[in-house]
Amino acid sequence: MTAGDAVVVEDLHKRYGAVRAVRGVGFTVGHGEIFALLGRNGAGKTTTMEILEGFRDRDGGRVRVLGLDPADRSTGRALRERVGIVLQDIAVEPYLTVRETLARNAGYYPAPRDTDEVIALTGLTGLEKQKVRALSGGQKRRLDLALGLIGDPDVLFLDEPTTGFDPSARRAAWQSVRDLRDAGTTILLTTHSMAEAQELADRVAVIADGRIVAEGTPATLGGRDTARARIRFTLPPGTTAACLPVPAIPDEDGRLVTVESTDPTRTLHRLTDWALSRGTELAGLTVDRPSLEDVYLRLTDDVPPHRTDDVSPHLTDEHDGTPRRTS
Repeated sequence: MTAGDAVVVEDLHKRYGAVRAVRGVGFTVGHGEIFALLGRNGAGKTTTMEILEGFRDRDGGRVRVLGLDPADRSTGRALRERVGIVLQDIAVEPYLTVRETLARNAGYYPAPRDTDEVIALTGLTGLEKQKVRALSGGQKRRLDLALGLIGDPDVLFLDEPTTGFDPSARRAAWQSVRDLRDAGTTILLTTHSMAEAQELADRVAVIADGRIVAEGTPATLGGRDTARARIRFTLPPGTTAACLPVPAIPDEDGRLVTVESTDPTRTLHRLTDWALSRGTELAGLTVDRPSLEDVYLRLTDDVPPHRTDDVSPHLTDEHDGTPRRTS
């Protein structure tokens, strides 16, 4: 742990009966950093987050959030006053208005953010007098985010924060999250959207079968930045992959080809020289490296698609198979 760490997890363990849901997980999150924890359903990420939030006890390991142990009931209130949580499903009084809901929750904190400021920040302007029960799914999700922000938290936990958002609202919410980070808020994010992790996270960790299997920036995770580049294009009429100046892999119909290269600039030069000398084009030419989703799937490919984290008979979260958290 350093002075720059808002969250510390060391050798974390959690078992449910015979199921070892979390097995030696460890990571740190610096102050003012967005950290994304990614994993398949049942991988252990929700259990890890619930331990950090104080909803579950751990079996072993060390956990600190803002220097406090979430399992220590004597400091529980002090920690809750400095933490915001945006869950996938928050129970809210349906007959209160948006403003009434936020104003009531603001009263739980010693120094809440201004209600109008939070309404504007989360795109709820114009909906202040709307009753919660009349909100659309996307609008309710914005209210969930607003409830997480109203206490002006030092650490914010976001669980699938933009589920149900249209593209425009999602972009606006992403910018709001970045603004919070820039203002010094530490953010822990779980999401099934690799685009969301790519856009928001400063660092990413992938959890599989209860263990962290990779950690890094979205650009470097799993060696993504040094992986072979993929050059794709459609073969010019009358040519085959064998005609090209570099080895290429054709698709099933033999028209679209893929060239992998550790030196894409030089390889592109050879391909474009070849095409220009024949007076033809490389239609649909693209150059990329493995996406964050490609790397994520490779890292989790050998892990079973689902493992129940909790064998208790409670209601379960539809994403992770764990009891649904409540605010």
